[in-house]
Amino acid sequence: MSDGTTTPGSTATATAPVLGIAGERRDGVRVGVIGFGAIGRPLVEAVARGEAGDARVVAVLVRDPTRYAAMSGDALLTADQASFLAQASDLVVEAGGHDAVRQHGEAVLASGRDLMVVSVGAFADEELLARLQAAARAAGRQILVPSGAIAGLDAIGAAAVGELDEVTITSRKPPEAWRGTPAEAEALGATEPRLLYEGSARAGVRLFPQNVNVAAAVSLAGIGLERTTMRVYADPHITHNTHEVRARGAFGELQLVLRNVPSPDNPKTGRITAMSVLKALRNRGAPLVVGL
Repeated sequence: MSDGTTTPGSTATATAPVLGIAGERRDGVRVGVIGFGAIGRPLVEAVARGEAGDARVVAVLVRDPTRYAAMSGDALLTADQASFLAQASDLVVEAGGHDAVRQHGEAVLASGRDLMVVSVGAFADEELLARLQAAARAAGRQILVPSGAIAGLDAIGAAAVGELDEVTITSRKPPEAWRGTPAEAEALGATEPRLLYEGSARAGVRLFPQNVNVAAAVSLAGIGLERTTMRVYADPHITHNTHEVRARGAFGELQLVLRNVPSPDNPKTGRITAMSVLKALRNRGAPLVVGL
């Protein structure tokens, strides 16, 4: 990317601590956020309430700032990538969807920040993933994937260090969650659980990019997008976004089920996704981190 985004990285860690309430010094983790929707907004608001520990949001990148009120505190709200990256930050959280990963990921890494990717389904694009990994290596930075709406990534990743034979993820969501997907008509017409897709996680993530980031995360932690089996259902009998993961290998067997409460702003997304990012931000400055 060549729109002046690589320069700000030289100042990303050089600024002095800012002053908080009553002149209190605040070092903390400085965070940029891309997106202010079902994940970005509750994330920014929770950080402001102190739920991410000693972290603060310094800038939010959106497509159209006129749609939103100004950010609380001194955070910048902007649609300009260069202005966003000019704000001194330690890492950037992508919460804006797959297009946001494509548009801004390389520039963020090249500017000297770590990049936390929520829309991990974007990595079904092998070329994009390769470019981002190359940018991270060149800048000496990391691409971070939080647990999001799924659990067990640490166990699956550990199992993959040995021999991991099989991983299957089955996702069930209410019919409304499938609006705007290729299976919308089929899902909305379902009176019983309806299988919408069964096959490789790579093909499934491409079909349902906003719904199955969890499948991409499980695949990347384990045996890859091609070898991971994915099933998705529209289920009119449930109110929670439900994910079941099964894994088998030299370590033994794993089975877990999550029933996530959907976000009130977007039924495709579970409330726990923003909570997961908050926990990851809290870990950045915590003296004790459990679950690596």
